Amino acid sequence: MNSFDESTERHYHTLAIIIAACFVLVALILSSVTIIQHLKFYTNPEEQKWIVAVLLMVPIYATESLFSLWKPVFALACDILRSCYEAFALYSFGSYLIACLGGERRVVELLENEKEALLRKPLLDGKDLKPDLNRTSLCKFFRQPRVLGERLLQIEKFGLVQYMILKTLCSFLAMVLELLGVYGDGEFKGYYGYPYIAFIINCSQMWALYCLVKFYHVTRERLQPIRPLAKFISFKAIVFATWWQGVGIALLCYLEVLPNKGRFQTELQDFLICVEMAIAAVAHIFVFSAKPYHFLPVSEYGNISTNTIKEVVKVEEGDEEKPAVIEKTETKVEAPGTSVKESVQEMVVEGSQHVSC
Repeated sequence: MNSFDESTERHYHTLAIIIAACFVLVALILSSVTIIQHLKFYTNPEEQKWIVAVLLMVPIYATESLFSLWKPVFALACDILRSCYEAFALYSFGSYLIACLGGERRVVELLENEKEALLRKPLLDGKDLKPDLNRTSLCKFFRQPRVLGERLLQIEKFGLVQYMILKTLCSFLAMVLELLGVYGDGEFKGYYGYPYIAFIINCSQMWALYCLVKFYHVTRERLQPIRPLAKFISFKAIVFATWWQGVGIALLCYLEVLPNKGRFQTELQDFLICVEMAIAAVAHIFVFSAKPYHFLPVSEYGNISTNTIKEVVKVEEGDEEKPAVIEKTETKVEAPGTSVKESVQEMVVEGSQHVSC
């Protein structure tokens, strides 16, 4: 009976690997196409370098999850890799939003202008704003983030950086505890390290997410051209949903709602991530499309040539003929894959009057 169960389990495990591999292949192809498009039309490095960093999440997540499903012995190492890159991707997404707003200096000016505009309003819903100015920065962050000005950017960056640091440290701490045999992945027991690390990461993650939400709330009007809500939801679905999915599976296995034997918990998580990354790759084609960058800044990559032609002609005014100069200026812009010509004519009558046409 045991041999039958083991053979059935191996059969389903092999089938799961094959199905997961198909989804991973789709995810890798679609993500590669999207990344290559951004690199081909790399016209705005300040924004696109962070977009590429976010897009790399899909192939990294998909590859390491499939490898972990195939070779369970490397599951912990793959999870550490995923956690470290997840922390970096969150920082990249925050940096992308700042880059879309024109960089940190421009964001500081924007936030300070928002602060000044808000403070100039004497009333807001019938209440005076001045009492709130005596509150601490943390209270202002929760109640009126616009009042913080530059401090809001500092809090947002701190929220992202603290998650990067804690996520990385907790991942390596989990590895050490696993080697000592006291990590207990998915075990909600006091003598294991898993529940404590999960609690720390959850708190850190929620604070980072809250900081992003507050920053988005203040700058959403300025970010409308890049459809920030769609990007925010797609990124959140990868980073936060996958983590909570893992915790949920662990809890269901602990409560014996799902089978709690062998490596079913981690294998189910790896399989679901492989499937979800294919869906995420499809979403990224539309959410992080490279089409807005399909142009070439002439000032950076093109050649501009100007040719001016002057010709003296006679213009009749009544019975008299007066000399006039027709000045034709042709500006030619040359860049790979594009050629734009613009002609401007200017007529000068007796050297003093100008008529443009």
